[in-house]
Amino acid sequence: MVAKSTLILGASLNELRYSNKAIKKLVSNKIKVFAVGKNIGETHGVKILNNFPKGAKIDTISVYLNIKLQDQYVDSIIDISPRRVIFNPGTENPKLFKYFSYKGVECENSCTLVLLSTNQY
Repeated sequence: MVAKSTLILGASLNELRYSNKAIKKLVSNKIKVFAVGKNIGETHGVKILNNFPKGAKIDTISVYLNIKLQDQYVDSIIDISPRRVIFNPGTENPKLFKYFSYKGVECENSCTLVLLSTNQY
């Protein structure tokens, strides 16, 4: 597993969105970033894809998706076998938190940007 490699789920090309700000901050911290979002494109040197990258070694998945849209990614998250999943503010999902924890994935309701800013990432 690549140290701290992160997949942003719910990535946006819009630089005003928190998912985009997280990509920028992760890149500036020299953390390998993968991005999955509704619209394909590139931001801060990171390609945003419509699906999970095949064979990628992901340490952390940082969720920026509305709770109603998260269920469609459950199998992909389990398949990629991350060490942890971060549910950013507004994406908290008690059902998935419990399920992923049961599957051995560390979960936290936290803010990726705050964790990075306070050296707790």
